[in-house]
Amino acid sequence: MTSSVLRRTKVAIRPLAIALSVSAAFSPFSFAQTSTESSLAPVLVTASRTAQKASDVLADNIVITAEEIAASGQTSLVDLLQTKRSVEIKRNGGAGNDSDVYIRGANGKQTILLIDGVRSVSSTSGTPTWSSIPLSQIERVEIVMGPLSTMYGADAVGGVIQVFTKKGGGAPRLSFSAGVGTYGEQVVTAGVSGSTEGDHQIRYAINASHEEADGFSSRVDPKQNPDDDGYSKRSISGQFSWELAKGQELGLTFLNSTNNGEYDNGVSAYNAHIIGDVDVYSVYSRNQITSDWSSLAQVSRSYTKQQNFTSAVPTINNSKQDQISWQNDFKIGTDVLQFLMEHREESVFNPSQPKQNQSRDTDSLALAYQLNAGAHLASASVRYDDSSVYGSNVTGSIGYGYRFTKELRLSGSYGTSFRAPTYNELYFSPNFGNPNVKPEKGKNAEIGIYYDNGQSDFSISYYHNQITDLIITRTPCSFPGLGTSCTDNVNDALLKGVSVGASTKIADFRVYGSFDWQDPRDQTTNKLIERRSRSHGTVGFSHAYGLFKSGADVVFSDYRYDAANETKRMGGYALLNLHASYDLTDNWQLFGRWNNVFDKYYELAQTYQTPGSNTFFGVRYGFN
Repeated sequence: MTSSVLRRTKVAIRPLAIALSVSAAFSPFSFAQTSTESSLAPVLVTASRTAQKASDVLADNIVITAEEIAASGQTSLVDLLQTKRSVEIKRNGGAGNDSDVYIRGANGKQTILLIDGVRSVSSTSGTPTWSSIPLSQIERVEIVMGPLSTMYGADAVGGVIQVFTKKGGGAPRLSFSAGVGTYGEQVVTAGVSGSTEGDHQIRYAINASHEEADGFSSRVDPKQNPDDDGYSKRSISGQFSWELAKGQELGLTFLNSTNNGEYDNGVSAYNAHIIGDVDVYSVYSRNQITSDWSSLAQVSRSYTKQQNFTSAVPTINNSKQDQISWQNDFKIGTDVLQFLMEHREESVFNPSQPKQNQSRDTDSLALAYQLNAGAHLASASVRYDDSSVYGSNVTGSIGYGYRFTKELRLSGSYGTSFRAPTYNELYFSPNFGNPNVKPEKGKNAEIGIYYDNGQSDFSISYYHNQITDLIITRTPCSFPGLGTSCTDNVNDALLKGVSVGASTKIADFRVYGSFDWQDPRDQTTNKLIERRSRSHGTVGFSHAYGLFKSGADVVFSDYRYDAANETKRMGGYALLNLHASYDLTDNWQLFGRWNNVFDKYYELAQTYQTPGSNTFFGVRYGFN
């Protein structure tokens, strides 16, 4: 970390240390665990598409629980992700504006977002519509770092983020929350969940939310409209399942979210805004065919829809993805053999780009084996993806872990991946799209040490991800008839780094921190990749004293460049965030957060503003 970042971090940590000492002065001398601390060991699904104890997962990962989401007081998924190890973000203004999420220095097109197992992405841009994903509908988040193309196919180069919407179970339960904050922010959520008793159990959950804010001007530029750029977001999600017989389940999940985000588009008197929809629907059948053979069949559809209003008549850019998958898991003692078949069809509707109005299909087969034999853990997988547009790709991975003790493990892995060219990179005209462009290819090797004794945990991992056939814009274009510039597979990139995370429980405190040193570099130009820092991290604590819970964290980052040629430098930053809650009764809770306490000015994209010092306070019902 550079000395400038250290200075910023030290300045922000001073009040963090004061808050920690004040809380300690009023805490009882007790080592009793909270209810969340004594909960069962976390389970991870995303890494292998089947439930595993997190301690058995060879891939580096992070699990964000419902308790952590609630304690953070955050109302934006992107803001929550910014505090996590190996994750960086970009945002063009406030919470309702265009955003990107980067894992381990990979770009937004090299990261997959799954919503309840269903891919959500714009086929034209190649990135998810992060600003439309409602944190209020999310119960759990899993982040798996490293290549997962053998599990999910194209685009899982830097990692996979999966969000799980709220599900039901137990006695019928109502939930409600409402809050207000800086910049005119208002959030209201409501839900009902539960399950029937006896045989043929039916589980249900349905949740709805509405968010809005007046916002702030998204651009710092005299050539841009200085008015505030607000947003409004409405969403609804649901999960329903029916147990036909023991081990036989049918289910339905859905999420519908619409975000209307204003932005600056010059000095025009027209209030420019983008209406972005994210819709995800799936039906599934989960069947225990024999004691050692389980099957999961799923049919899903996802949409990303965008209406961009710079006048009364919008430009339209819609993507649709239909997917059918059938996964079979076979237990062999303590091991698991997995076989997967998938078919995915993408289509685009964009009236202003008629060449994009077409579909492409991908057929996939995958085979994976997970070994769990005493001190030895191992995994091997291979996948074949055949696209109707960019041809076939074979990816593979192999990993091994050795448990020195129950708490301490050494793991290493090697895996390949690829990123499919987007519809924009293939067909946008003039002067950009190139139908001859090929997928990017990745080769990643990593090694890590992981320790967790239930009271303290520590991890350190080193990764080396070589990306070839990097898709860039080339001027002049070497392909006749495409214009003065076009996309091409020219550059190579190397994403390497060290990621460290640790936490420990001391009495009623939990102290945690993470640090990432990375060198995401375009090897053709020997320049840092734009909008990626050389180092970033988080340090913080949480504290429980009776009915009152509090915490603070400092999120810090080194400088970044906004342009690929290491120009337009954006300075580093350190942000102090506070959060607290108080349980009024078993069901009612007051909560609040204070982000960017010292009103630090910083940029995530040059000329775009970020929130200053801002607060949010609210009340919840049915939080237990």
